[in-house]
Amino acid sequence: MPNTSVWLKWEGPSVNPKQSVNIYSMRRIHAFEFGDLSWFPRKLKNYGTDYLQFAADTFDLYKCVLPLLQRGIESSASTTIVDIASGGGGGLVKIAEHLKKSIPHLKIILSDFYPNIEAFKKTKARQPDIFEYVEEPVNALDVPKYVNAFRTQFLSLHHFRPKDAKTILQNALDINQAIGIFEAQQRDIKNLARMILSPIAVLLMTPFIKPFKFDRIIFTYLFPVLPLLTLWDGIISVLRTYTVKELNQMIVELKNHERFNWEVGIAKGKSNQILYLIGTLKK
Repeated sequence: MPNTSVWLKWEGPSVNPKQSVNIYSMRRIHAFEFGDLSWFPRKLKNYGTDYLQFAADTFDLYKCVLPLLQRGIESSASTTIVDIASGGGGGLVKIAEHLKKSIPHLKIILSDFYPNIEAFKKTKARQPDIFEYVEEPVNALDVPKYVNAFRTQFLSLHHFRPKDAKTILQNALDINQAIGIFEAQQRDIKNLARMILSPIAVLLMTPFIKPFKFDRIIFTYLFPVLPLLTLWDGIISVLRTYTVKELNQMIVELKNHERFNWEVGIAKGKSNQILYLIGTLKK
């Protein structure tokens, strides 16, 4: 049984000193999230991803990583993003709006091991010239190769244990496909406290999530399953998230890792920070 004790440790200087980073983090705990369980009701799982997508789009969560996305796309000599473990689409609608200005022929392909087809269709309907989706399950550990595409994962790497997370990176490296990993939280007390308050955000934002679903209202206010689901999975997401130091160590352990240019760090927005890992092909 894994050690589940939580303790604070010094991470040391592992990123560019100009970046804003947290100097204390907790021991990683890979407990379960309800959203990962195969037996958990698909409808409730989808409502959870709908909330995450709505929040990401509303607050333009990933705006601060647009230069990184641009760099990844350019390194692939491509105008296509293949998004893995897409959930409900994350903040990709807003990302698409921004990138479309400089990449007029942008294409984004959504995929997931548990595809939320209804959310995918809704995302495509909003920007039909940009979005496509894969209806069949796509395993993040063994992604089919898309010619000249940039692979991304938003808010999902923490779902994978270290061995599998490294396999995801190795898979991209082996097929020469540039990859970008983005996490909206870090493993520290500040982010843990933020997640403890997340049920309040669910209660405030649920009435504005479209399309309106009567049972979404029921499972938010009458039987508060969704606020509690967000609370538990949010806390566990924080405890599962890899640190900059751990991501750098994964890269060093990859076979032929020197074939890619790698960058790991923290991108700072106006009111949030995004942990990122970028791997691009060397010219």
